Amino acid sequence: MTEARRGTAASAPLWERDAELAAIAEAVDALCSGTALGSLVVFSGEAGIGKTALLTEARRMAEARRCTVWSARGGETLTSVPFNVVRQLLQPALISLMPDEAREYFGDWYDIAGPALGIAEPGARQADPQGVCDGLVAAVRRLARREWPLVLIIDDAHWADQETLHWLAAFAERLDDLPVLVLVARRPEGLTGASARHLDAVAATAGPTATLSALTPDATAGITRATLGAHADNPFCREVWAVTGGNPYETVELLAKVQDSALQPVEGSAAELRGLNQSARGRGLVDRLEGLGVDATRLAWAAAILGTRISLDLAADLAGMPPEDAQRCAELLGAARILTEADRSNGQVAGGELEFVHPLIASAVYRSIPDGLRTAMHGVAASVVTASGRGAAAASRHLLEVHPDDDPEVVEQMREAAREHLAVGAPDAARRCLERALLEPPVPEVHAHVLYELGCATLLTSPATTIQHLREALTLHGLERDLRVDAVCRLSQALVHNDQLEEAVRAIDEEATRLEHGPARMRLQAVHYMWEGIHAGEEDASGRSRRLAELVKPLTGRDNSERALLILRAFDAMTRGENAEEVVELCDRALVNGRLAPGLGWTDTEWTFELLMMLGVSYTYADCLDRAESLFSEARRAYETAGWSGGHLALALAYGGYVHRRRGSLTVAEDLLRESLRLADRVGRGLPMHWSSVCMLVDTLLARGHVGEAEEIAERYAFEPPHPSTIVLPDTHSVRGRLLIATGRVEDGLNELETAEKVAASRGGHNAVMAPWAADLALTLAAQDPRRAAEVAADLRVQAERFGTDTAIGEALRCAAALETGQRSIALYTQAVTYLEASPCSYEHALARVEYGIASRSATELERGLTLARSCGADGLAARAEEALAAGGGRR
Repeated sequence: MTEARRGTAASAPLWERDAELAAIAEAVDALCSGTALGSLVVFSGEAGIGKTALLTEARRMAEARRCTVWSARGGETLTSVPFNVVRQLLQPALISLMPDEAREYFGDWYDIAGPALGIAEPGARQADPQGVCDGLVAAVRRLARREWPLVLIIDDAHWADQETLHWLAAFAERLDDLPVLVLVARRPEGLTGASARHLDAVAATAGPTATLSALTPDATAGITRATLGAHADNPFCREVWAVTGGNPYETVELLAKVQDSALQPVEGSAAELRGLNQSARGRGLVDRLEGLGVDATRLAWAAAILGTRISLDLAADLAGMPPEDAQRCAELLGAARILTEADRSNGQVAGGELEFVHPLIASAVYRSIPDGLRTAMHGVAASVVTASGRGAAAASRHLLEVHPDDDPEVVEQMREAAREHLAVGAPDAARRCLERALLEPPVPEVHAHVLYELGCATLLTSPATTIQHLREALTLHGLERDLRVDAVCRLSQALVHNDQLEEAVRAIDEEATRLEHGPARMRLQAVHYMWEGIHAGEEDASGRSRRLAELVKPLTGRDNSERALLILRAFDAMTRGENAEEVVELCDRALVNGRLAPGLGWTDTEWTFELLMMLGVSYTYADCLDRAESLFSEARRAYETAGWSGGHLALALAYGGYVHRRRGSLTVAEDLLRESLRLADRVGRGLPMHWSSVCMLVDTLLARGHVGEAEEIAERYAFEPPHPSTIVLPDTHSVRGRLLIATGRVEDGLNELETAEKVAASRGGHNAVMAPWAADLALTLAAQDPRRAAEVAADLRVQAERFGTDTAIGEALRCAAALETGQRSIALYTQAVTYLEASPCSYEHALARVEYGIASRSATELERGLTLARSCGADGLAARAEEALAAGGGRR
């Protein structure tokens, strides 16, 4: 049992905490000795159970070992303030860094994480929450290496803001190579939604959570005698335990009241303990506060309204008293164990920031303020905070508590606060502000604008919510034409991401009928064709293609609406297998001097990123891999620079990885595609981006010969029917059919390939490289239905020659060669190798070389194919070539 000094109960919460103290000591020792890197300990328990005391002792231990210690605490009234706790945590480091030094130290992450930490001005565009989280992780990792060994302490994590918990969960996953010890204390209940998920993820990273128990009767007796004297008798000590339930905080407060009242610790006095305990908490605490006088009560109320790390000056302004009176009241509250400074060693309050002695006291004081007065004080606090220069975002948490009163100024304050929150990557905080603005409510001419802004704020986090707000905004008057068109385009984008593609097209068409010919209508037409172009179940694909071709024919690419339509026409022509030279010519016309036009960049918001992905994909399947790689590399740089590390970056990595797959750099492709999936998983599960990344990764793994890994990925991500409503590249039916055949499910594989054939027929043609079902179908049918196999291969060759790329023609010739025998087969393989050698696709070239070597029994061709296969990372193909050589594969 942990001992305490006689005459004080200060260490009472540490009684019966030997196991927890030992765990902390072991973690600190390991950190300082360098035997362990990156550890996380979570303490859980009800209010007053001693979590804060454990963390205080942990700080003492760490500082005694000369560790750097940073700490922060969540606040019950501050959960709506984004990045509040992480800012507290890093404040010592941020204060010590000059602006230029901070920029140099954080590097590329400065402009991304700096605004969230309050050390840099936010950029003009909405920050990506995931990117900001990643930036904070990177920033803290760099600070950790600067300040090692470092101990991070977060108390009352259940009251931390959602953005801090998001960062903490991500940081906890990357502790294994850092000289950092993280200690977290939380209550076991009270959290829901994203905050609960983040805190659960933190606990899962830490392993078993240390759950603190109430004190036993023996420990309570020990504390009582250590505080009041050894003469405290057993009945009295037992009653102390019964009254407090073994709660350390309540035990300390009760014994302090016993000392103040000069009550003798004997059985005859035990009956008075329950009354004393009531005065130490709840209504009794409020009575004690009121006994200090009106001024002290007003200052305590002001402090409770402001939350944690309370500025005495702000509290004085809010309480409406001069600074000297506030100082006097603060000292009274310090003596009464209600308020204190961060340094509690002497029990006195000097100038600086204040804290409540315990969160239970803060909660009791806050709830003791009469409802109407509490609301009014929040309104005054908003004015005080704004006047102090802290900005609209800082004042918004108080305005959230003020009753709606038809006040246009509050609406504008909340709109400004939402803009500030969005700029630092806190869309949920922005949402709360705009939802509060709607309750005011806004005047009619502003109402639609607030709904539009609310829809934009939730676009990255909740497509369903975005749809609701934007639809309502479009029913109201007030949105100017260009803003209304933008709202419709954003609504359609949200509908697509919510798997409501047909409704997205319908929304675009309805708005387009209201407009005259011009750039605004052409933008809507472009978006219409973009969504229809990716609709897997489109019924009139051929008709749409004809209409799009007619629309694009006279366009020169003079503005971004025309350039968008040129890209869409190129993508449509590519997917249908039209002439590749025409596809490339259309793509080139959409550029300005070979570059993306201003306003049509990867992070520009007027046009969705899907459009530029279509441009890059069109180049990819037209054998212009250098141009495609340049585009997707530019996308990756743009998103990383802007801090967009969610779905945008995931898709940039996926398509960039697939360019490497087409080029034949299979190991590089696999790495990029796996990273793409990791990022996509952080956004959600079962999204369209997952289908794209999974399909590309399965295709790459099959090319490598890693069939088992491809099957595992397919099972993990449910790569099976029903297929999404949007088309996926490469064609999902083709890739899944190939996977099923590779794993021995031949009949199922044939069904998938035949489904792909029907889809291609309904669209009026297909790109034989993007949708490679024909070659697999022909080769699988060869034994059981050679005539049908020959027909499919012949049609494939016609389609490939129509498209005209070296890859498409070479692959069609390779398929035809595999169906033939003797010299006819060898002649076709010779042509296939010639085409594929000229193409940029090394894997397909290697495959043709190996098959040619086997058919011609040429060791030279097999060795060339083996060399190519190894350079591609095609392990299965290399093994096949080695096996053929070992079996006497032919002559040189």
